[in-house]
Amino acid sequence: MPLATDPRPLRILLIDDGARRVGLIRDELVRQGHEVVGVVDLARVIHDSVLQLRPDVVIVDSESPTRDTLEHLAALSSQSPRPVVVFTEDDRDDPMRQAMAAGVSAYVVAGLQPQRLASVLRVAIARFEQDRALREELARARSELSDRKVIDRAKGLLMKRQGIGEEAAYALLRKSAMDRGLKIAEVAQRLLDLAPLLG
Repeated sequence: MPLATDPRPLRILLIDDGARRVGLIRDELVRQGHEVVGVVDLARVIHDSVLQLRPDVVIVDSESPTRDTLEHLAALSSQSPRPVVVFTEDDRDDPMRQAMAAGVSAYVVAGLQPQRLASVLRVAIARFEQDRALREELARARSELSDRKVIDRAKGLLMKRQGIGEEAAYALLRKSAMDRGLKIAEVAQRLLDLAPLLG
């Protein structure tokens, strides 16, 4: 997917959720040099359309996002995440919060002005990239915490069974990992898996 600062044309999937402005959006996107890869008017085919057409961005044109559309956008966000822009006339807080919870990157109320489309797309892509970076950082932190817990349990097992101190137990795990070309957490997990068999 092109980055927010990348001037390359975008592949865009349009979702017609009842506002009847998709033609205007499509014409402006084409005028700006982007490729409209498809127009969908059934919420239930959003995910399949994204898998098949592989757009960089999804744009939803809606008077007010329907529950069905939001549910399918949420599924898309968890399974095939990409920037999603919603143009709507509904300025109530509840639909906006539901849309953001569904993974929408930009929720634009009463703002479908063709000349603003390029800047809205840039903001949506930048927000998506920022959110993705935060999710990846959180996943790394969780993985590191999980690894640390496994290593601590394995050290405790070695300390108990071999009557050695914490530093010596860690050194054994580290040496075993280096000898096998594995991560310390992988060696620690294997040790824990074998522990019941060793008695």
